[in-house]
Amino acid sequence: MGSERRERMRVLGARLRALRVDAGLTGAALAQQAGVGQPTVSKVENGRMVPSLDVLDRLSRALGLDESTTSEVRELLAAVEAVIETGSEGDVSARLVVDEAVRGARLVRSFQCVTLPAMLQSAEYARHVFLTSPDLDTEAVGRAVAARVERQSLLYEPGRESVFVLTEAVLRTWPGTPSLMLAQLDRLLAVESLDTVRLGVIPWRRPVPVLPRHGFTLCDRRSVVVEAFPSERVSVEAGDLAWYEEMFSRFEDAAVFGGEARDLLMRVMGEFRGLETAITQ
Repeated sequence: MGSERRERMRVLGARLRALRVDAGLTGAALAQQAGVGQPTVSKVENGRMVPSLDVLDRLSRALGLDESTTSEVRELLAAVEAVIETGSEGDVSARLVVDEAVRGARLVRSFQCVTLPAMLQSAEYARHVFLTSPDLDTEAVGRAVAARVERQSLLYEPGRESVFVLTEAVLRTWPGTPSLMLAQLDRLLAVESLDTVRLGVIPWRRPVPVLPRHGFTLCDRRSVVVEAFPSERVSVEAGDLAWYEEMFSRFEDAAVFGGEARDLLMRVMGEFRGLETAITQ
């Protein structure tokens, strides 16, 4: 990460810490009132994480900031995001900013047509995702994978709801080995059983309502993460939100859930077991 970006992250974090102290709040109390994880508050204040705009606004409201101070911290965040990084660290940083947008939401709805949603990826699957970044070194991959896996604890938090809709192609577009995908599919079965999660799959035998061009994730009804090559972006534009809300609803209507989704996952697992056997013979 560039020194200029690090310095701007440090300035933003130090300002938020000073505002928290002025408000007479501990880090844990601020996290609770803002509806974010305590590690998020700690990492932001220590200049080790760039908060999404949604998370920053949650913190600002919990701190009771006036309009002028809210604008000030927003400008500090904009200054961080204005630094364009090059190389692998910049690629990883962009992905983790997107992860943080998801982290700040109470309702997450994700549609994917090629790769699995970040919140459902096993560590090994995530490693292959990050390896697609150009000139990525091993240490950076390790940090990115660890951060992504840590964020997945949100799936188990009461009061959160996550809805994932995948095309069957996602289950059949695989990196690495059949063993990797068997472990990944087993994770999907485990996650599907959570009360806080709905997992749907659009089977190949059903036509899609719209030909998908890329994946996207709605974070509450405040922002949408648009995932495309070569980068991902977060939009809070009303027009974008309305359009992606409509698209998600149409894809959701085409998907199977519950027992049908589990049966489909089991069938795909059976095919990967066959592939694994054929490769090892």
